[in-house]
Formats: sequence, structure tokens, C-alpha cells
Amino acid sequence: MKDVLTPFLLTLALVSCADTLSSPLGAQSQSEVPVGVSSGAATAGGLTRNYQLYVPATNNNRPRPLVVMLHGCTQSPQSFAAGTRMNTLADQEGFLVVYPEQSASANASRCWNWFEPAHQARNTGEPAVIKAMVDKVRSQVAVDSKQVYVAGLSAGGAMSVIMGATYPDVFAAIGVSAGLEYQAATDLTGALAAMRLGGPDPDAQGKMAYSASEGIRRRVAAIVFHGSNDLTVAPVNGTQVAAQWVQTNDLADDGIENDSVSEDQKVTSAGSVPGGRSYTVETYAQGLVEHWNIAGMSHAWSGGSREGSYTDPTGPDASAVMWRFFNAAFR
Repeated sequence: MKDVLTPFLLTLALVSCADTLSSPLGAQSQSEVPVGVSSGAATAGGLTRNYQLYVPATNNNRPRPLVVMLHGCTQSPQSFAAGTRMNTLADQEGFLVVYPEQSASANASRCWNWFEPAHQARNTGEPAVIKAMVDKVRSQVAVDSKQVYVAGLSAGGAMSVIMGATYPDVFAAIGVSAGLEYQAATDLTGALAAMRLGGPDPDAQGKMAYSASEGIRRRVAAIVFHGSNDLTVAPVNGTQVAAQWVQTNDLADDGIENDSVSEDQKVTSAGSVPGGRSYTVETYAQGLVEHWNIAGMSHAWSGGSREGSYTDPTGPDASAVMWRFFNAAFR
């Protein structure tokens, strides 16, 4: 597994130089969107970004779930789709997939700018334009508005955390692979430190994430994957993402914060992939938060295909596990 630390740090250096589900929309009119891959663009928050939409042939006449997939640094929608095999899973399960594309003009290595305050708030910057893509897809294809999810890898994983925090009225659940907690950093120096050592106290960040929803009290299920040998985004960040979401969801549930994530019931289990990696799973808050720690895995999408980039085929299938988790969260 090649190390992506150098291009990611270079990106950060280059960068330094450079509305609600309380009234569900339900089914929407469906236009002539072709089965398979199509391209589009959306504008919001002062930005325009392209995306690719995958429409499976199955269940074509009813509202379907939608999964937003946020690629990592140096990746494209095409490479991320190939690596995660999410389109193959969509064919099997009948959900839609949209792949937002970061532009090289916004970030030299096409990383989502998760560490900049301009892209950490509702209705502004990259969160706004990603949400606008969801709105545009919903205007073109019948989407079940109660089953909209977002997942990402690395910088995309960090941005999926931001999307869940800023738009809990849109996203019912998030998937975070090798990502960081909400506002783990707000500048270049902090980003480098968080990637290496972890971010601020996750209980405090959990409260900040709750505030980022601007008064919308809705829990967001969160599943986290992280490799124990990740040298790009240290494994402590996976632990912090899980802890942050336990706190955020507790506030969304009853408005009262926990003193610590340890006060929530935690169930730990273990498993292994035949001929592949072993892993442990920590489950919090009656199944609303899961943290998968993959033994020996580096900075990668677990269980992915070598046809893409930054994948580890020997780990548990993160795409399939995320879809199972999203379905459970919906039910």
C-alpha cells in the first residue's frame, strides 16, 4: 500500500497559499435520467462543482435511497467508484449513487477543504454545493428523502462528518473512512497536527457539531472505519470521530451532554476476513455509532478493489457494511 502522506501534505501547503426532513418531500417527479453513469453540475455557496450520478436499472419506478460518495485526495469520481465498488452494490440493492468531484482549482490535489472554516458551516462553501447536488438529483430522479446518506475517504471522510453535522435534516447516516472529527482543524497548522496526533477533545467537538446544525435536532447514525497502521491520518482520529458523534447525537436526542463517551454503553466484538485482516468493532449508543478498527491496514478503503486507488482488498468490505448500517439506521 503506497503512502499518500506526501501528496496530502503538499496539498495542504498549496492550499495555504492559495432545508429539512421535518416535512419530508417524499417522491419527486422523475425526468429522463439514463440508467448508468451521467454527469451534472450544481452551484451553491458561491461554488460550482461537477458530479457523476449512477442510476441502477433495478426498482426504477419508485423512490430510491441515495448515497453521496466523497472521494479522497488525488482521486476522481471514476477511481473512487472503481475502488469502492459502490455501483456494483447499487445494482444489487437498488439505490442511487452520486459522486461529487472536487476541482483542481479549489485544491491542487483535489482534496475537499475540510480544514478551512469557509467549508465547515451550513449553507456555505463546499457543504452547500454538495447539498445542492442532492437537491438537483432529487429534482431529476425519484429519491426517498428519508434515506439519503453520505460517505467518504480521508479528506472525503472528514467532509462527510461536516455534512452530517451541518445537514442532519438531509443525511440520515454517514460513513467515515480514515477521516477526522468535526472541526479537527481550522487552519493548515492544525490540520497537520490533527492528522498526526488527533484533533481536540471529541466531547467539545461533539457540542460544536451539534451547534453546526443551527437548531436542527436530529440524530445522525455514524459508522467509522480506520486502519491501525494508517500513517497519513493517525488511528486516534477514528476513535475521536466515533466519540464526537456519540456526544452530538446525545445532544440531538435530549439536549443534555454526556461527561464522556465512556458513559455510553459500549459493546466490543471481533472478527476476521478469511485469508485477510482481523478487526474489532465498537458499538455505541444502542447501535447508532460503530467504530471498525482494521488490524494492520494503512490509509485505505477497507475491502475495496485494486481497480481503484487507496484500497485494501484484504479488509472487511466497508461498502457492504456501510450499506447494512445505513439500512439499519433507517429502520
